[in-house]
Amino acid sequence: MKVAELCETLGWKALAGARGLDRVVRGGYCGDLLSDVMAKAPPGCLWLTVQGHLNIVAVALLREMAGIVITSGREPDADTVRRAEEEGIPLFTSPASAFTLAGRLWELGVGRTDAA
Repeated sequence: MKVAELCETLGWKALAGARGLDRVVRGGYCGDLLSDVMAKAPPGCLWLTVQGHLNIVAVALLREMAGIVITSGREPDADTVRRAEEEGIPLFTSPASAFTLAGRLWELGVGRTDAA
């Protein structure tokens, strides 16, 4: 699925990165420890995190992610939104937890090799 389709289907609030909405999401990654995400998040993933500071954009760029969803009703700071827009990184917020969103992504077949 594409980032834009997931945003619409799951009701995320889009904050930045409109030019990246056509990216195909190849999987997901849940994590809040930046060093872990930098080491293990696969390219093309959608990152689910509670972090909202500027460094999440740098990590998303480094790992060539499809986008970032800030979960649990948290909001990023203004510098993060601005940088995500500059870099073309789709950035969203959701009131749902990372656990709930990961389950919904799985149901939709995101990252599943057994999905029809």
